[in-house]
Amino acid sequence: MEAADQQATRVIAIRHGETAWNVDNRIQGQLDVPLNAVGREQARRLGDVLAGETFAALYASDLVRAHETAVAVARTTGLAIVPEIGLRERGFGIFEGMTFKDIETRWPAESARWRRRDPGFGPDGGETLCDFYARSVACATRLAAAHPGEAIVLVAHGGVLDCLYRAAARVPLDAPRSWQLGNASINRLLYSPQGYTLVGWSDTHHLDGMVRPDAGGDSPPPIAPRRAAV
Repeated sequence: MEAADQQATRVIAIRHGETAWNVDNRIQGQLDVPLNAVGREQARRLGDVLAGETFAALYASDLVRAHETAVAVARTTGLAIVPEIGLRERGFGIFEGMTFKDIETRWPAESARWRRRDPGFGPDGGETLCDFYARSVACATRLAAAHPGEAIVLVAHGGVLDCLYRAAARVPLDAPRSWQLGNASINRLLYSPQGYTLVGWSDTHHLDGMVRPDAGGDSPPPIAPRRAAV
């Protein structure tokens, strides 16, 4: 193995298990919403499937849905959970607690900018997409850089995982999302001083038979394609 490979950090990035607000397509942002029954079972299965792997550290967003998911990993790996505020979901300000339909109805102009993934847009009281990307990727990078040649687990949120995917695949912030961000999915990356590389994405084989495919989260729904007038 080359020296560069030996120094790379293996990053296992995990989205928290399902919540009732995921099912309702309601924006959670930085509000504390616990896992629902499905999410708790997803977390249990996640912990079981990771039991055979060796990790140097387990970091998690301090929001309860991520912490509860991390507890299941800690149970089977014996790792202590290190809380990281930098792994929190994007702050959505006035959008938090609202459904996608609520947002479109109450703030149509703001909803349109959000749905277009305008990098400079942030709801009142929330983060812009640019600031969120910079914050979440910088946190993950700081943690990965502290473990060269080792493997770490990051338990975070759909928005954070979206940012890491874009960083690894060199996808612009305003590009539509075409990849999955499933609850309790296992997503594998390598980190080196040159940046991130994708290894595997959205592994949910441990959830077979019980998971709802890519439950809703804090990513905006895609904009329906325009049809030509007839």
